[in-house]
Amino acid sequence: MWVSGTLWLARTPALLRRRWLPAPGCRRSAATTYSASADPSRVRALVYEHHGHPAKVVELKNLELPAVGGSDVHVRMLAAPVNPSDINMIQGNYGLLPKLPAVGGNEGVGQVVAVGSSVTGVKPGDWVIPAAAGLGTWRTQAVFKEEALIAVPSDIPLQSAATLSVNPCTAYRMLVDFEQLRPGDSVIQNASNSGVGQAVIQIAAALGLRTINVVRDRPDIQTLTDKLKNLGAEHVITEEELRKPETKNLFKDTPPPRLALNCVGGKSSTELLRYLAPGGTMVTYGGMAKQPVIASVSLLIFKDLKLRGFWLSQWKKDHSPAGTFGSRRLTKDKPALPPKPKCGHT
Repeated sequence: MWVSGTLWLARTPALLRRRWLPAPGCRRSAATTYSASADPSRVRALVYEHHGHPAKVVELKNLELPAVGGSDVHVRMLAAPVNPSDINMIQGNYGLLPKLPAVGGNEGVGQVVAVGSSVTGVKPGDWVIPAAAGLGTWRTQAVFKEEALIAVPSDIPLQSAATLSVNPCTAYRMLVDFEQLRPGDSVIQNASNSGVGQAVIQIAAALGLRTINVVRDRPDIQTLTDKLKNLGAEHVITEEELRKPETKNLFKDTPPPRLALNCVGGKSSTELLRYLAPGGTMVTYGGMAKQPVIASVSLLIFKDLKLRGFWLSQWKKDHSPAGTFGSRRLTKDKPALPPKPKCGHT
C-alpha cells in the first residue's frame, strides 16, 4: 500500500485506500505518478497522537512547515509505502516508538526543494530517502536535518526508490552477515512473496546462491510460482508441501541450506529448521503468524543449529556514525552498501 505526496483526501478511512493524483513536473512512472501539494505553505500529514488501531487514531492534519536552518533540508515527498512495521509503530508494539504526536511512515522518497547554508551532501532537485526509521514520511513536505537523509539516483523507478531503505537492506544483511555463503550454496525462506522475500530471491541470484522459497497455498499458486522464478527463485513450494516427507526428494540436487530466513514463526519456522544443514543458522526477522519459534531439542543438540534474530534499525545503530548513515549518497555505479561486520552480526 502507498501514501502519495497528495496523501488521501478522506480522513481515517484513507489508511486503507490507494489513490494518487498526478503532479506537474513529477516524472510519470510506469505504474503511477505521485505528487505533493502545489501550495508550499500547506503541509498535510497523517498524524497520530495516541497508539491504537490505525483507522481510529490516524488523522489527516495540516502542519506548519518550519523555516530552513543551516543544516536543514526542505523535502517534497513523492511517495511512501505502508509497511507492517508502520502499522506496528502506530499500534505501539514496535521496538522503536517516536515521541507523540507523530507522523506515520518510516520509508519513502522525496525531492529536495531547498537546503540550508551548511548543507553539502544534497542540493535542490536531488531525491532523498530516510537514513533511519521514525522520520515520518506520510506527509506532503517536511524540513529534515541533512544527516537524516541519503541521496539516491533520481532516474530509478519511483516505487523502487521509495522502498529501497528497508526490505532490500534487510535481505542483503541477512544473506551476508550470518553464514559465509558461497556461489552454489542454498538458502531456504518462508514468506517468500513478501517484500523482503522477493529481495532475498533477487540478491541471492546475483550472488550465485540457490533459494528454496516457501509460500502459503492459494488458488493462483502457479502464477505466484512463475513470478518468483522469474525473479531468480530455484524452488517454490507451499507450506503444506514442505511438511510432506517426500518433499526432500525435490532438493536431492540442491545442497542442504545453511541459512534459513524466518518471517512467520510457529509451525512454519519449525519446518525450516528441519531442512537446515548441520551447523546452519535460522534468522528470524518477523512473526507474521504471531506464534513463537519452536525448535526441537534434538535439532539444537545433534545438528548444532543456531537461532538468531535481525532488526535493521538496530543494525543501523550498531554500524553507522551517531546512529544514522549520515549524509551519504548512493549511486548506481558505486552503491554505498553498509560495511560487513568483521565478526558477523552483533
